[in-house]
Amino acid sequence: MNVKVYKNAVPAEAAALREEIFVKEQGFCDEFDEFDSRSVHLVLFDGEEPVATLRFYDEGGGSYHIGRVAVKKDRRGEGLGRLLIDEAVKEVKLLGGSALTVGAQEDKAGFYSRCGFEHFGERYFEQDYPHVPMKKDI
Repeated sequence: MNVKVYKNAVPAEAAALREEIFVKEQGFCDEFDEFDSRSVHLVLFDGEEPVATLRFYDEGGGSYHIGRVAVKKDRRGEGLGRLLIDEAVKEVKLLGGSALTVGAQEDKAGFYSRCGFEHFGERYFEQDYPHVPMKKDI
């Protein structure tokens, strides 16, 4: 497994994974947004195959927001999401960051809790789907 880091543009591999998971599987329609162009994108490869991705961007004050964490359906449960979170922590530390935040899909909050994130703030809806804000000091 290897992770490739891309800055300021969504790589084709990440776009394909996000389209597959968030649009086709979960039914979101507004997958790509203004944050993509200022984000760092991580793509996890198993050999030549992209199997997971996430992005993060600077929120200011040492905090970086992660999102669009996506793992291929047939590869879930292998720890790939956790591996990407760990890689994001390394990258954010290199940038001088001290915290990660995420707007977790409510049914995925347990995953983020196991990765060391804690709830803060109020539940909200994005594209009619409940999300909870979570934070991890690094």
